[in-house]
Amino acid sequence: MNLIAAVDRNWAIGNKGQLLVRIPNDHKMFRQETLDKVVVYGRKTLETFPLAQPLDRRVNIILSANPDLVVRHAQVVHSIDELLETCRAYPSGDIYIIGGASVYRQLLPYCDTAHITKIDYEYEADAWFPNLDEDPEWEITADSDEQTYFDLAYQFVKYERKKNIES
Repeated sequence: MNLIAAVDRNWAIGNKGQLLVRIPNDHKMFRQETLDKVVVYGRKTLETFPLAQPLDRRVNIILSANPDLVVRHAQVVHSIDELLETCRAYPSGDIYIIGGASVYRQLLPYCDTAHITKIDYEYEADAWFPNLDEDPEWEITADSDEQTYFDLAYQFVKYERKKNIES
């Protein structure tokens, strides 16, 4: 499974239920990566989408502890075990974990690729992605040239879980 996120210098991803910044090329990359694939996210992330509706042209799976949550055009699961069972119907490489912070933390152990947009700025934040630079199980396997959006520098970085961890 894949993780996909935009993070600031401190691996922050959000503040007060919103993304830290909206960068058109980041959204374009997100769309290219996830179109016609499976996206997994939590209820709070759903609420940040336009009209709080699932993303079009994707299989939407929402992880929520709320047993009464029903979302049109999405499948709602209530546990990691139920999610993993549901995901068996899809190729692992076609599954993208897209947030938020608690969903990233819970599903990180099941993922082997992370597509991270690293933004060279520190935002006020209340939600973070796990810092893969400090995790010995992960390594950078690809990165883009630095790009800018107005005066904001950012870079697309691909992390992969190391195949053999030496103890």
